[in-house]
Amino acid sequence: MSSKQPNTLYGVAAEFESAEQLLDAAREARRAGYRRVRAYSPYYIEGLADVLEKRTNISAWIVPVALLVGAFSGYMLQYWTSTNVYEFNIGGRPVVSWPSFMIITFEAAILFTALALVGTMFAQNALPLPYHPIFNTPNFGEASRSRFFLCIESIDPEFDLQDTAEFLASLEPINVSEVES
Repeated sequence: MSSKQPNTLYGVAAEFESAEQLLDAAREARRAGYRRVRAYSPYYIEGLADVLEKRTNISAWIVPVALLVGAFSGYMLQYWTSTNVYEFNIGGRPVVSWPSFMIITFEAAILFTALALVGTMFAQNALPLPYHPIFNTPNFGEASRSRFFLCIESIDPEFDLQDTAEFLASLEPINVSEVES
């Protein structure tokens, strides 16, 4: 391992052959005190998300807010157009007829919620992300086919280049490599 400055380094990554090895390595990294640990796998691994750092999911807060904003906006758009823009008295019917406004109100609520969730997904996944430093890892293309990677980021408070590389090497990976920024 060459010694590089931590500020030019994204982290240290280890390559594993199986999902069980990756899961065990993630558990050991958490026990060792590392918190900025990322795992890359070609498929979902049961229990890996529980071992790694949990991210807060703000979708539970976004949905009701977007639903209410959408419903209110849809209703008020119809109310405003009926009372100010196209005020027609046809057949003695009331200008503001809330039962006829419910379909658009519902549709606007669903539209606002869907758009808010898509926007939230893009924000939480940091999309679009055409480049990520982890792509500099040797053999990382295999992460989408047959290999499993565990990366400890250099911004972790416990990160020390030499100690972290030795720790990952002790987990018996195929390869341990420094990941440049």
